Amino acid sequence: MKLDILTIAAHPDDVELSCVGTIIKAVKAGKKVGMLDLTEGQLGTRGSAELRLKEAADAATIIGASVRENLGLMDGYFEHNHENRHKIIQKIRQYKPDVIITNPPLDRHPDHGRASAMVTEAWFYSGLQKIETELDGKKQEPHRPSRLFYFMQDYNYEPSFVVDISDEMEAKMKAIKAFGSQFYSENSKEPQTLLSQPAFLDYIMEKCGTWGHAMGTRYAEGFITPRKIFGVNNIFDIK
Repeated sequence: MKLDILTIAAHPDDVELSCVGTIIKAVKAGKKVGMLDLTEGQLGTRGSAELRLKEAADAATIIGASVRENLGLMDGYFEHNHENRHKIIQKIRQYKPDVIITNPPLDRHPDHGRASAMVTEAWFYSGLQKIETELDGKKQEPHRPSRLFYFMQDYNYEPSFVVDISDEMEAKMKAIKAFGSQFYSENSKEPQTLLSQPAFLDYIMEKCGTWGHAMGTRYAEGFITPRKIFGVNNIFDIK
């Protein structure tokens, strides 16, 4: 299956909390989107790996993702090494996306930055002819997506660009709430975390509201990119 966008994130719910409005918008526009979670979130204070996988599947249905897979790496302990990078290269070559979206290079959770570095290297190496991979016993062809973007999570960077998600904000919050084990519930007896505080979901909306205000819309999501300068045909392409 050829994808237009492949998100690759350290944990289930990383994409939902950060850039799922943009993903939903792409699906609505007819794009094929796939999601690859590197871990099952085994070390999360609330819920369990089994529950997180079910929640991820429910969220994928809301999003309209064509495929969602989990690479099964160990939450908190996965290493940025040849073996794990090789697994990501296989997935990039399998789905041949035009765009990869992944975790930011530096963030509060150490897994986020480590995942970002590993995905960035896999993105580049996936285009090298002399790095050989196989899938189902068949040699894979090199493929390097033309665009690599980082979504933003806990740390707020100056975005390289923002995407208007005003019409997708309601669906974004629905996808986030599919991970019910992680968020506030007055009936929950699990330990409280940053995410489970009652005001956390309000913070998500406020952050999107801030970026939306910057571009003159109600809600938006911010992204950063390795490239600091973009080329356009003329200044009227800039909105």
